[in-house]
Amino acid sequence: MGLFGSKQAEAVEVAGQPLRCEICHHTRFWQRQAQLNTAVATFFNFDWTNAMATCIVCERCGYIHWFLPP
Repeated sequence: MGLFGSKQAEAVEVAGQPLRCEICHHTRFWQRQAQLNTAVATFFNFDWTNAMATCIVCERCGYIHWFLPP
């Protein structure tokens, strides 16, 4: 099994365009979600209220491309 539970990396489109890694220009990625924690929410144990971002991780170099919800 590959990184983050995916069996294999896949091509990804962003805004209708194929994504290429900003570092190595590879075109296959793993995808995962990440929580954007804030100090105040963490202090009061309200981390669940923080926004989530989509992380697209390059299969070749590991660079993480972060995308916020529209």
